[in-house]
Amino acid sequence: MMTKILTGIQASGELHIGNYFGAIKPMLDYQKDEKNEMFFFIADQHALTSLKDPAKFREYSKNAILDWLALGLNPAKSLFYRQSDVPAHTELFWYLLCLAPMGMMERAHSFKDKKAKGLEANAGLFTYPMLMAADILLYSAEKVPVGKDQKQHVEMARDIAQKFNHTFGETFVLPEADIQKNVQTIPGLDGQKMSKSYGNTIPIFAEEKVLRKKIMSIKTESKSLGEPLNPDTCNVFVFHKLFENPNLENLREKYLTGKIGYGDSKKQLFELVWEYFAEARVRREKFAENWGEVENIMQEGAQKAREISQAKLDEVREKIGV
Repeated sequence: MMTKILTGIQASGELHIGNYFGAIKPMLDYQKDEKNEMFFFIADQHALTSLKDPAKFREYSKNAILDWLALGLNPAKSLFYRQSDVPAHTELFWYLLCLAPMGMMERAHSFKDKKAKGLEANAGLFTYPMLMAADILLYSAEKVPVGKDQKQHVEMARDIAQKFNHTFGETFVLPEADIQKNVQTIPGLDGQKMSKSYGNTIPIFAEEKVLRKKIMSIKTESKSLGEPLNPDTCNVFVFHKLFENPNLENLREKYLTGKIGYGDSKKQLFELVWEYFAEARVRREKFAENWGEVENIMQEGAQKAREISQAKLDEVREKIGV
């Protein structure tokens, strides 16, 4: 029996390492199993909660598509589409929003966190979880790979699906958040959760000099050279583990005995990250040179997504009386 697995990436800036380990890599791993039915989408409408520049909106959307393909998304095995190419997302969003209790919406951590940091608290940001619920429920997704920060949103999708099913009859599959235990929260340059909203990201496809500078700026404790370092509280060491440094145990020993400083650890990390994405950089250049073919891939994916989502939307419309 097939398992339906879905994830989306918000096209509001460069894809970063947090995106990769939180959602992209788990999806690419699932793609290898033929028993899984895969849905990847560019969440460009979500990006409008923070992005108001049309030129950047188009640029970020295009870059996100190239990034996914370069990192290994296979359109022959997975459905790949833009959220904005599938009108059913926004229509179902409204129906779900009309069922959503204000208390549930007000408890969303993402909205409260961004508001507390002084980001624009628009209504789109407030209702974001219901659009995300529509993204998921239209395709009867059973698993939704997300970072720890998005777990609550998947739970809200599940809650609103249950309420709809109770009110109008069995309609939606109840989704489950799929969180990789070793990458629940990816730290940013400043030690907070890595997020485009906070400007603390490490872009996957940054130029060599930019990537080096980013990695060298990762926040660390103030320690004198030769002092022992704690690998379990070091954000640099977190990335060494994520990128599966083959010399991890040796590096840990050097940390504990003071035989390495943060600067050298960061230099090793840069080399590790640069090599890790080397093949993806080559693939990305080839896709960028053949954008017409890429656009054909997106249109084919959108057509299939419209067919699937419209069938579910028709069922919803009938049940609610529209």
